Amino acid sequence: MKITGKLALVASLTAGMGAAGLAHAHGIWFAERSNQLALIYGLGADDLDMIKRQPKVKSVTAYDEHGKALPTQLTASGPLLVVNTDSQPAIVAGVLDNGLWSKTADGKWYNKGKDEIPNATISMHTFKYAVHLLKPLHGPLPILPGQKLQIVPVGSQLPDHMGQPLTVRVLLNGKPVPGAELQPDLVNDPDSEPLKTGADGTVTIKVRNQGLNVLVAKYDSPPAEPAKSSSDEHEATLSFVLPHLPE
Repeated sequence: MKITGKLALVASLTAGMGAAGLAHAHGIWFAERSNQLALIYGLGADDLDMIKRQPKVKSVTAYDEHGKALPTQLTASGPLLVVNTDSQPAIVAGVLDNGLWSKTADGKWYNKGKDEIPNATISMHTFKYAVHLLKPLHGPLPILPGQKLQIVPVGSQLPDHMGQPLTVRVLLNGKPVPGAELQPDLVNDPDSEPLKTGADGTVTIKVRNQGLNVLVAKYDSPPAEPAKSSSDEHEATLSFVLPHLPE
Protein backbone atom coordinates (compact mmCIF):
# COMPACT_ATOMS: atom_id res chain seq x y z
CA MET A 1 0.00 0.00 0.00
CA LYS A 2 1.40 3.40 -0.95
CA ILE A 3 1.36 5.89 1.91
CA THR A 4 0.14 9.31 0.80
CA GLY A 5 -1.54 12.39 2.25
CA LYS A 6 -2.98 11.86 5.71
CA LEU A 7 -1.45 8.40 6.04
CA ALA A 8 1.98 9.88 5.45
CA LEU A 9 1.32 12.34 8.28
CA VAL A 10 0.20 9.51 10.55
CA ALA A 11 3.35 7.54 9.72
CA SER A 12 5.65 10.45 10.45
CA LEU A 13 3.96 11.21 13.77
CA THR A 14 3.83 7.63 15.01
CA ALA A 15 7.46 7.06 14.03
CA GLY A 16 8.41 9.47 16.82
CA MET A 17 6.56 7.58 19.53
CA GLY A 18 9.10 6.15 21.99
CA ALA A 19 8.80 2.78 23.67
CA ALA A 20 9.04 4.40 27.09
CA GLY A 21 6.08 6.67 26.33
CA LEU A 22 3.83 3.76 25.49
CA ALA A 23 5.15 1.45 28.19
CA HIS A 24 4.39 3.86 31.05
CA ALA A 25 0.96 5.18 30.04
CA HIS A 26 -2.07 4.20 32.11
CA GLY A 27 -5.02 2.80 30.19
CA ILE A 28 -8.60 1.65 30.66
CA TRP A 29 -9.92 -1.84 30.05
CA PHE A 30 -12.74 -4.14 31.11
CA ALA A 31 -12.21 -7.12 33.42
CA GLU A 32 -14.25 -9.39 35.67
CA ARG A 33 -14.31 -8.49 39.35
CA SER A 34 -16.44 -10.67 41.69
CA ASN A 35 -18.58 -11.93 38.77
CA GLN A 36 -19.19 -8.40 37.55
CA LEU A 37 -17.70 -6.68 34.51
CA ALA A 38 -15.79 -3.63 35.72
CA LEU A 39 -14.14 -0.72 33.94
CA ILE A 40 -10.52 -0.59 35.12
CA TYR A 41 -8.02 2.29 35.05
CA GLY A 42 -4.44 1.23 35.58
CA LEU A 43 -1.12 -0.06 34.34
CA GLY A 44 0.31 -3.51 34.96
CA ALA A 45 -0.78 -4.69 38.40
CA ASP A 46 -1.92 -1.17 39.32
CA ASP A 47 -5.71 -1.04 39.62
CA LEU A 48 -6.45 2.57 40.49
CA ASP A 49 -9.50 4.40 41.86
CA MET A 50 -12.19 4.48 39.17
CA ILE A 51 -14.86 6.01 41.39
CA LYS A 52 -13.11 9.37 41.51
CA ARG A 53 -12.53 9.13 37.75
CA GLN A 54 -16.19 8.43 36.95
CA PRO A 55 -16.83 12.07 35.86
CA LYS A 56 -14.15 11.60 33.20
CA VAL A 57 -15.95 8.62 31.63
CA LYS A 58 -17.67 10.00 28.53
CA SER A 59 -19.47 6.86 27.41
CA VAL A 60 -19.95 3.14 27.99
CA THR A 61 -21.77 1.24 25.24
CA ALA A 62 -22.76 -2.34 24.47
CA TYR A 63 -23.42 -4.28 21.25
CA ASP A 64 -24.63 -7.71 20.19
CA GLU A 65 -22.81 -10.22 17.95
CA HIS A 66 -23.84 -8.28 14.84
CA GLY A 67 -22.75 -4.88 16.16
CA LYS A 68 -26.28 -3.70 17.05
CA ALA A 69 -26.40 -1.32 20.02
CA LEU A 70 -27.85 -2.68 23.28
CA PRO A 71 -28.90 -0.91 26.48
CA THR A 72 -26.32 -0.69 29.26
CA GLN A 73 -25.10 1.63 31.99
CA LEU A 74 -22.14 2.15 34.30
CA THR A 75 -22.85 1.97 38.03
CA ALA A 76 -20.75 2.51 41.13
CA SER A 77 -20.55 -0.66 43.25
CA GLY A 78 -18.27 -0.26 46.25
CA PRO A 79 -14.82 0.67 44.87
CA LEU A 80 -15.74 -0.43 41.33
CA LEU A 81 -17.54 0.94 38.30
CA VAL A 82 -19.46 -2.03 36.88
CA VAL A 83 -21.22 -2.46 33.55
CA ASN A 84 -24.81 -3.64 33.34
CA THR A 85 -24.67 -6.73 31.11
CA ASP A 86 -28.32 -7.82 31.47
CA SER A 87 -28.71 -7.45 27.70
CA GLN A 88 -26.04 -10.17 27.22
CA PRO A 89 -23.75 -8.08 24.97
CA ALA A 90 -20.97 -9.51 22.85
CA ILE A 91 -19.03 -6.24 22.90
CA VAL A 92 -18.69 -3.44 25.45
CA ALA A 93 -16.76 -0.23 24.88
CA GLY A 94 -15.78 2.83 26.87
CA VAL A 95 -14.25 6.29 26.45
CA LEU A 96 -12.49 8.32 29.15
CA ASP A 97 -11.24 11.89 28.70
CA ASN A 98 -8.34 12.07 31.13
CA GLY A 99 -7.79 15.77 30.61
CA LEU A 100 -4.65 17.89 30.42
CA TRP A 101 -1.40 16.67 31.97
CA SER A 102 1.96 18.42 32.17
CA LYS A 103 5.30 17.14 33.46
CA THR A 104 8.11 19.31 34.80
CA ALA A 105 11.85 18.66 34.76
CA ASP A 106 11.76 17.29 38.32
CA GLY A 107 9.49 14.45 37.15
CA LYS A 108 6.25 15.73 38.72
CA TRP A 109 2.95 15.54 36.84
CA TYR A 110 0.21 18.16 37.09
CA ASN A 111 -3.41 17.87 35.91
CA LYS A 112 -3.06 21.17 34.04
CA GLY A 113 -2.07 22.49 30.62
CA LYS A 114 1.16 24.19 29.68
CA ASP A 115 -0.63 27.52 29.85
CA GLU A 116 -0.72 26.97 33.64
CA ILE A 117 2.60 25.10 33.89
CA PRO A 118 4.91 27.25 31.73
CA ASN A 119 8.05 25.28 32.65
CA ALA A 120 6.54 21.93 31.55
CA THR A 121 8.79 19.61 29.56
CA ILE A 122 5.81 17.49 28.45
CA SER A 123 2.21 18.64 28.04
CA MET A 124 -0.63 16.59 26.56
CA HIS A 125 -4.38 16.04 26.52
CA THR A 126 -4.98 12.34 27.12
CA PHE A 127 -7.88 10.22 25.89
CA LYS A 128 -8.47 6.55 26.79
CA TYR A 129 -10.54 4.05 24.79
CA ALA A 130 -11.45 0.43 25.55
CA VAL A 131 -13.19 -2.42 23.71
CA HIS A 132 -13.91 -5.79 25.32
CA LEU A 133 -15.11 -8.95 23.56
CA LEU A 134 -17.40 -11.12 25.66
CA LYS A 135 -18.32 -13.81 23.13
CA PRO A 136 -17.80 -14.77 19.47
CA LEU A 137 -18.99 -12.32 16.84
CA HIS A 138 -20.96 -12.99 13.65
CA GLY A 139 -18.39 -11.27 11.46
CA PRO A 140 -15.45 -8.87 11.92
CA LEU A 141 -15.43 -6.44 14.85
CA PRO A 142 -17.03 -3.21 13.57
CA ILE A 143 -15.62 0.28 13.91
CA LEU A 144 -17.40 1.52 17.03
CA PRO A 145 -18.78 5.02 17.64
CA GLY A 146 -16.61 7.17 19.87
CA GLN A 147 -13.54 4.94 19.50
CA LYS A 148 -11.24 7.46 17.79
CA LEU A 149 -8.37 4.98 18.15
CA GLN A 150 -9.35 1.31 17.97
CA ILE A 151 -7.63 -2.08 17.79
CA VAL A 152 -9.55 -4.47 15.53
CA PRO A 153 -8.82 -8.18 15.00
CA VAL A 154 -8.36 -9.12 11.34
CA GLY A 155 -11.14 -11.66 10.77
CA SER A 156 -13.91 -12.69 13.12
CA GLN A 157 -12.25 -15.55 15.03
CA LEU A 158 -9.98 -15.19 18.04
CA PRO A 159 -7.38 -17.85 18.86
CA ASP A 160 -8.33 -20.63 21.26
CA HIS A 161 -5.04 -20.92 23.15
CA MET A 162 -2.20 -18.76 24.38
CA GLY A 163 0.81 -18.69 22.07
CA GLN A 164 -1.30 -18.75 18.93
CA PRO A 165 -0.92 -15.86 16.45
CA LEU A 166 -3.41 -13.01 16.27
CA THR A 167 -3.31 -10.30 13.61
CA VAL A 168 -4.86 -6.96 14.55
CA ARG A 169 -5.21 -3.61 12.81
CA VAL A 170 -4.87 -0.22 14.52
CA LEU A 171 -7.37 2.36 13.23
CA LEU A 172 -7.53 6.13 13.69
CA ASN A 173 -10.93 7.53 12.77
CA GLY A 174 -11.57 4.25 10.96
CA LYS A 175 -8.39 4.41 8.85
CA PRO A 176 -5.30 2.15 9.23
CA VAL A 177 -2.36 3.64 11.14
CA PRO A 178 1.06 2.63 9.73
CA GLY A 179 3.92 2.66 12.23
CA ALA A 180 1.69 2.60 15.32
CA GLU A 181 3.12 0.94 18.41
CA LEU A 182 1.28 -1.92 20.08
CA GLN A 183 1.97 -4.02 23.15
CA PRO A 184 0.40 -7.47 23.55
CA ASP A 185 -0.05 -7.38 27.36
CA LEU A 186 -0.71 -4.15 29.26
CA VAL A 187 -1.50 -5.99 32.50
CA ASN A 188 1.27 -8.60 32.84
CA ASP A 189 4.09 -7.13 30.75
CA PRO A 190 3.58 -3.35 30.50
CA ASP A 191 7.28 -2.58 29.91
CA SER A 192 7.70 -4.85 26.88
CA GLU A 193 9.18 -3.52 23.66
CA PRO A 194 6.26 -2.38 21.47
CA LEU A 195 5.66 -3.86 18.03
CA LYS A 196 4.98 -1.58 15.06
CA THR A 197 2.15 -1.87 12.56
CA GLY A 198 2.90 -2.19 8.86
CA ALA A 199 1.78 0.01 6.00
CA ASP A 200 -1.73 -1.47 6.24
CA GLY A 201 -1.96 -0.81 9.98
CA THR A 202 -1.63 -4.48 10.94
CA VAL A 203 0.68 -6.35 13.26
CA THR A 204 0.72 -10.01 14.33
CA ILE A 205 1.27 -10.96 17.95
CA LYS A 206 1.25 -14.17 19.95
CA VAL A 207 -1.60 -14.29 22.45
CA ARG A 208 -0.01 -13.96 25.85
CA ASN A 209 -2.48 -15.46 28.32
CA GLN A 210 -4.90 -18.33 28.77
CA GLY A 211 -7.17 -15.90 30.54
CA LEU A 212 -7.46 -12.11 30.33
CA ASN A 213 -5.58 -10.47 27.45
CA VAL A 214 -5.30 -6.67 27.21
CA LEU A 215 -3.66 -5.32 24.05
CA VAL A 216 -2.77 -1.62 24.01
CA ALA A 217 -1.91 0.86 21.26
CA LYS A 218 -1.07 4.58 21.41
CA TYR A 219 -1.07 7.42 18.94
CA ASP A 220 -0.09 11.04 19.47
CA SER A 221 -1.86 13.57 17.26
CA PRO A 222 -1.41 17.35 16.90
CA PRO A 223 -3.15 19.22 19.73
CA ALA A 224 -6.69 20.50 19.41
CA GLU A 225 -5.68 23.30 21.81
CA PRO A 226 -2.04 24.24 21.05
CA ALA A 227 -2.01 26.87 23.78
CA LYS A 228 -2.69 24.20 26.42
CA SER A 229 -0.93 21.05 25.16
CA SER A 230 1.77 19.96 22.75
CA SER A 231 -0.14 16.86 21.61
CA ASP A 232 -3.31 14.86 22.06
CA GLU A 233 -2.51 11.35 23.29
CA HIS A 234 -4.93 8.58 22.29
CA GLU A 235 -4.56 5.17 23.96
CA ALA A 236 -6.75 2.20 23.04
CA THR A 237 -7.10 -1.27 24.48
CA LEU A 238 -8.67 -4.45 23.14
CA SER A 239 -9.41 -7.07 25.77
CA PHE A 240 -10.76 -10.61 25.69
CA VAL A 241 -10.58 -13.80 27.73
CA LEU A 242 -9.44 -17.23 26.59
CA PRO A 243 -11.22 -19.85 28.74
CA HIS A 244 -9.39 -22.28 31.02
CA LEU A 245 -10.05 -26.00 31.13
CA PRO A 246 -13.11 -27.17 33.09
CA GLU A 247 -12.51 -27.83 36.76
